[in-house]
Amino acid sequence: MINITLPDGTVRQYEKGTTAQDIAKSISEGLARKVLAASVNGQVWDSSRPIDKDASLKLLTWSDTDGKNTFWHSSAHLMAEAVESMFPGVKFWVGPPVDNGFYYDMDLGDKKMNEEDLVVLEKKMNELAKKNSSYTRKEISKADAVKYFAEKGDEYKLDLLSNLTDGEITFYTQGDFTDLCRGPHIPNTSFIKAIKLTSIAGAYWKGDEKNKMLTRVYGVTYPSQKELDEYLQMLEEAKKRDHRKLGKELSIYTMDDDVGQGLIMWLPNGTVIIEELEKLAKETEQAAGYKRVVTPHIAKESMYLTSGHLPYYADSMYPPMEMDGEKYYLRSMNCPHHHKIFAAEPKSYRDLPYRIAEYGTVYRYEQSGELFGLMRVRCLHMNDAHIYCTKEQFNDEFRAVNDMYLKYFKIFGIEKYVMRLSLHSPDKLGIKYVNEPELWKETETMVRNVLTESKIPYVEVQDEAAFYGPKIDVQIFSAIGREFTLATNQVDFSQGRSFKLEYTDPSNKPETPLIIHRAPLGTHERFIGFLLEQYAGKLPLWLSPVQVKVLPISDKFMDYAKSVSDKLKKSDIRCEVDDRNEKIGKKIRDTELMKVPYMLVVGEKEMNDNKVAVRRQGKGDLGVKTVEEFMATALEEIKNRSGE
Repeated sequence: MINITLPDGTVRQYEKGTTAQDIAKSISEGLARKVLAASVNGQVWDSSRPIDKDASLKLLTWSDTDGKNTFWHSSAHLMAEAVESMFPGVKFWVGPPVDNGFYYDMDLGDKKMNEEDLVVLEKKMNELAKKNSSYTRKEISKADAVKYFAEKGDEYKLDLLSNLTDGEITFYTQGDFTDLCRGPHIPNTSFIKAIKLTSIAGAYWKGDEKNKMLTRVYGVTYPSQKELDEYLQMLEEAKKRDHRKLGKELSIYTMDDDVGQGLIMWLPNGTVIIEELEKLAKETEQAAGYKRVVTPHIAKESMYLTSGHLPYYADSMYPPMEMDGEKYYLRSMNCPHHHKIFAAEPKSYRDLPYRIAEYGTVYRYEQSGELFGLMRVRCLHMNDAHIYCTKEQFNDEFRAVNDMYLKYFKIFGIEKYVMRLSLHSPDKLGIKYVNEPELWKETETMVRNVLTESKIPYVEVQDEAAFYGPKIDVQIFSAIGREFTLATNQVDFSQGRSFKLEYTDPSNKPETPLIIHRAPLGTHERFIGFLLEQYAGKLPLWLSPVQVKVLPISDKFMDYAKSVSDKLKKSDIRCEVDDRNEKIGKKIRDTELMKVPYMLVVGEKEMNDNKVAVRRQGKGDLGVKTVEEFMATALEEIKNRSGE
């Protein structure tokens, strides 16, 4: 007999070789019908895989992230089976689950796939799903696996096999399709009730533009048609809110091949948003005791060797430039420069906590296949700061950073969020993480205690820490439920020693400070992308590039319109006059499309009475007011950074 420990701590005994599916049936037939996979000692398994020794077990259903991922990965295999029936000779690369669905990269040879093919593929997938084909796992030797794919002439699977050894190779088969796959998979295809193939794209093999362009097909599946319909409705709303679409329509930013992939150029409208966000950050940080600094965009190789970025982070850094026999790197992080500022002058315990902030520009060489609008770029402007403190000061400082997040959430109407406590992996010490097991344990406990005491919702994630310490990744959700990694709050027990940073304690002995790395507003790029989607482009008044548009009914009232605009500008209200020779209805419609918060319509009556007819974006006519009355209302709204 073996002991199976369930999530509530209950221990049940079963015969050796029992499966998660058997265990589910012993609890409830209804539960068994919902089980997609199982977490066995923290690893996701097929629910049909025998368990041969004592284990902790969690049964995974559609409500679990790992359950969804298993469902979608199995759907990718189902799609591959359908593709193989339509495009004989197709070769497949990888088919992973993604945030909402799955994709599969494939080489169709000299054939092309179009949107009409997706409709036929969906129909074929539905036919195959109804066959109730089981997903069958088979362990196979490397020699046999190589022989199988060599006979098919499949260079893509052979490449994957080159990195595998005997004992870690498995095949999965459902219906007429067999694939090299680690798994896990759902029990059978009948679980897949609703299917939608969403798009076709190109993707370089291994994400390298030097390699062949493959065809990538995206899809999503659900356990019911109702859930799929709800998702597709949300997807339509998401398309309207796509920051790439809105960024172009509202003249926020642009990119150009001559400048380079992933390098954003901010247009005047986008620059206004940046300046307002920086103003908010500077006000908040000044009140919290931060001092501002400015540092270079490049540094010598020796500094990044000291910091550890070259040993641990080299793949994400741009290649070096060589000058005067020295190598210089574009900075990928601001922290080493800030450490040098801390070290520039002697410090005592009276100087701590020492807080320095900078909207620092960093450069990261993201793979071209991973670049995505403002969300994944190669040049980032980060709301960065570093706090150097004693161990005794840590709790208060770390809590204050989290409180700053909560303040920003309130300003931007962010109601759904979670702090993700990212921990190290003990078996990767010295490889991915600094080899200091006791310090890892101590600092992770310190961070966990602050979160618990603050009653902030958080989840723990293994193997996602920074190389120098644990961190909190702040996950926020937009109005349409899309998840964003906004910011980070990191603990660093390593770089203070690497850079020989010191302060003198009350006994005049040298001590090394703890370092907190924090970026509550993340980067301009990602945060503005989030805001465009959160507000559907209808930014609050204080953030809007153009806050007021004055619309004269005809050219006869142009001088009055300009005088109104001049008054508003003198009060630092961003205002423009629509001086086009167009009818007032078109001017109003066009201003609505540009998401300008306020429109002031002026004609003969308004001019004679020294008033304006006020319209609000999305709300229509608000009545007639004097210019002074309107200004007072608008300035109060701007001052309070109202989220309307």
